[in-house]
Amino acid sequence: MKMPVIKRLVETQTLENLVAAEQALLEEQPLAIEVEGEDEGEQLTHVFAAIFILNHMQDHGTDFKTALREYTAKVRVSIS
Repeated sequence: MKMPVIKRLVETQTLENLVAAEQALLEEQPLAIEVEGEDEGEQLTHVFAAIFILNHMQDHGTDFKTALREYTAKVRVSIS
């Protein structure tokens, strides 16, 4: 998971584009947007994180850094 990639997606893509990219990755289809990543798994991680962050920013009126912290906290809890 690379934070600069996630930040770039949040800043340059719409929620619709990200959801479409997530679906394309899950169905092993070509992406309509560029998503950096070593493989499809890392690309999916970046897209999923960007979707979570955009939703959190909209739902809670927070900035990127706050939403990113919330996302990373959830990731830490899920792997511990």
